[in-house]
Amino acid sequence: MMGIMPYILLLAGFFLLIKGASLLVDGASSLAGRLRVSDFAIGLTVVAFGTSVPELFVNIFASVTGNSEIAISNILGSNTFNILVILGVSALILPLAVDKSSVWKGIPLVLLAAVITGILANDHFIDEKDYSALTRIDGLVLLMIFVIAMYYVAGVVKNINRVDEFTHPARLSIWKSTGIIFLGLLGLMFGARWVVGSAVKIAESFNVSQSLIGATIVACGTSFPELVTSVVAACRKNPGIAAGNIIGSNIFNVFFVLGISSLIKPIPFRLETNIDVSVCILSAFLLFIFMFTGKKHKLDRWEGAAFVLIYICYVCYIVIRK
Repeated sequence: MMGIMPYILLLAGFFLLIKGASLLVDGASSLAGRLRVSDFAIGLTVVAFGTSVPELFVNIFASVTGNSEIAISNILGSNTFNILVILGVSALILPLAVDKSSVWKGIPLVLLAAVITGILANDHFIDEKDYSALTRIDGLVLLMIFVIAMYYVAGVVKNINRVDEFTHPARLSIWKSTGIIFLGLLGLMFGARWVVGSAVKIAESFNVSQSLIGATIVACGTSFPELVTSVVAACRKNPGIAAGNIIGSNIFNVFFVLGISSLIKPIPFRLETNIDVSVCILSAFLLFIFMFTGKKHKLDRWEGAAFVLIYICYVCYIVIRK
């Protein structure tokens, strides 16, 4: 019989996530001020990579321990959760304005990442094999694309208006800002580890399948840093960090995290997972389309509500399916 400790760690993990996100937003905003770059640029790079650390650690651990099926469901579930729930909730709090350069470069990269994952994972249609998997060669391909993606991200950051989008004056030195960011990342990392580990133990006690755990609890758990960070940023009227965090995180998750994971050990791909790939592609496509509806280059509240509703329907489907 499972004791009370997993529940205690779960609550402690939530506390660390919230505190870590608060420190991360404070440090990132201050750093943006000192470096005279926009909040969106910081969100797209420093914050995005930092909040993707839980996905990286979970996937590496899953691959090393032979639970690689969790790896791909974690990434697909996380990226879908990032767009439909995190951007949806953030937009409900504060409509998210996205820079024009990011609409044409950042968001298409998120869509490309989902499409490439589906293509690489379905090699059985080309090779006529009985199974599909993300191989080590696929991992190398993803990492090479990651390098190219970072070049384009650098272009996005360079082209962002440094004056109009800058919202917070610098109050701390660069070293203090960096220290706060580091403390925030530590809180996010340990918080995510406790939340995910505890949630998995609780779910397993109810005999839930590993695949379902990866697509829902693990995916949502590893996305909690992005969720808390983006919501805190939206509440503090930093829409640039909220949007940039998610766009950058989704790019890191597929090209870097999934690339590293498949290099460690090939990741098996089940045919029914194509539904998850399709939803991931759909969410990225809708994000791009929504940039041209209502107020241009802005995710409005009604669009955020639509995202959340789509995710609820998706979760209901995968619970019934599995």
